Amino acid sequence: MTSVRILLVDDHPVVREGYRRLLERQAGFQVCAEVGDAKAAYCAYKDHRPDVAVMDIALPGASGLEAVRHIRQWDRDARVLVFTMHAGPAFALKAFEAGASGYVTKGTEPEDLLSAVKTVAGGGRFLSEDIARAVAADRLAGSRSVVEHLGPRETEILRLLASGITSDAIAELLNLSQKTIRNHHYAIKNKIGAKNDAHLVWLAVSAGLVSIADARFDVDHV
Repeated sequence: MTSVRILLVDDHPVVREGYRRLLERQAGFQVCAEVGDAKAAYCAYKDHRPDVAVMDIALPGASGLEAVRHIRQWDRDARVLVFTMHAGPAFALKAFEAGASGYVTKGTEPEDLLSAVKTVAGGGRFLSEDIARAVAADRLAGSRSVVEHLGPRETEILRLLASGITSDAIAELLNLSQKTIRNHHYAIKNKIGAKNDAHLVWLAVSAGLVSIADARFDVDHV
């Protein structure tokens, strides 16, 4: 049986160790590398060329959403499985737009993660039942997320702005110019109908991109 080589991306070493043990108890699974942030994930993917990258969304600095987008830009055939605490449909839909092949929440059973890795490694797509229900309920209710018309990179910039990260720091994190970040900031406000920066942050909270505890409403610095 051909081994499935896995890149594990999570910013908590103890958590990574637990998932490594779970994955490697499955016959044919091998964790070839593990890292803790988006930049390291991209570098590790290029170095190891895993069959599947199992990626958390909540990472320090740039999120897993940006890492998925970056990896897929470099390798259009990359298979990335998002494995995260974020159970809102907005993150799931943007992860798939960025190029993810699967989305599983950490609240699901361990068997779901193993099934997801197998499915994604085989070229399929996987969505855990709780996320599938959330997306379906959102659509049946006719809800329209404010991030619906934002691309994955715009969604990431909105998340960073709402978290209180300065434009200069965002530019450095995403390897963009400060002018580009300012242009994105202006375009995002127009697209989501934000009256001002405080309203922009509130809309990001309502979309589930940041928690109310992590949001920064005093965003004059952006």
